[in-house]
Amino acid sequence: MTQNPVHATRAHAQVDNQRILQLAHDTLDIEADAVRHLRHGLSPSFVQAVHAILNVRGRVVVMGMGKSGHVGRKITATLASTGTPAMFVHPAEASHGDLGMVKDTDLVIAISNSGESDELAAILPVLKRQGVPLVALTGGTQSTLASHADIVLNTGVLKEACPLNLAPTASTTAQMAMGDALAVALLDARGFKAEDFARSHPGGALGRRLLTHVSDVMRSGDAVPSVLPTASFSELMREMSAKGLGASAIVDVDQKVVGIFTDGDLRRLIETGTDMRQLTAQQVMHTKPRTVRSSALAAEAAELMELHRITSVLVVNEQDTLCGAINTNDLMRAKVI
Repeated sequence: MTQNPVHATRAHAQVDNQRILQLAHDTLDIEADAVRHLRHGLSPSFVQAVHAILNVRGRVVVMGMGKSGHVGRKITATLASTGTPAMFVHPAEASHGDLGMVKDTDLVIAISNSGESDELAAILPVLKRQGVPLVALTGGTQSTLASHADIVLNTGVLKEACPLNLAPTASTTAQMAMGDALAVALLDARGFKAEDFARSHPGGALGRRLLTHVSDVMRSGDAVPSVLPTASFSELMREMSAKGLGASAIVDVDQKVVGIFTDGDLRRLIETGTDMRQLTAQQVMHTKPRTVRSSALAAEAAELMELHRITSVLVVNEQDTLCGAINTNDLMRAKVI
């Protein structure tokens, strides 16, 4: 079998490790320079774009072909997760029916490095007739896309990181950075908070920390160990053993917390050599124990435990009566810690 000469050449080529590292350095330098160039080139048009998006009654529709399309999908996801309703529409599909997704209440962000993408150019006149505001992210400030746009954000780069100056590299980095800049400016203008972000990410660690309340993970009802102050020491021990929390609340007849007794307290009491048989819960309890509201975030309970170096905390309701208990194992199972 005759070997393909191109493959043979590649197979026998000596890999220049120094060149590999040099190209990596050059790529990072060129792309960093591209982003810095964007920063210096920011103009009032960026502010206009932010205001235009804030005023949209519908959604932001992002469009782009090829690598710009991949960037567009990421920008769409970033906008949507930071308080700006957004969707991606493929320009080629738009001219075959998907343009019906775009309403006159929407705003389009069109991305093209050259600004001469045929698929985008074909639908620009239709968007203009609909009266849809158009923001262009392009390096072609005199291009077809730029001439149709209401606002142009210049994402042009001096050169691509590709040694052939062909593959979209620095240009897509610039587009991505401009999209992030828009998203960050918009979330700040909207007063978007960490809690809002968490609602868009309920499955993530941040979502669990900011959306999980103590009431969601606490032990309640009969699972909460508690005795009256007059309970004997043996009754207190039976309650602690039965409920497996490593502690027991001591409450009055109105279920107000008056104290707590923990496994640690038991060890320290044994070390003193005290005869515990005649003691009552009131005699061995710690008064004024740490408590947390059932309406508090579970993360707050975790912080309270860490701050005071305790492994469990009692939970009270708005009337300050005992309604639950929580320990570090409960928080770990809920993946709050």
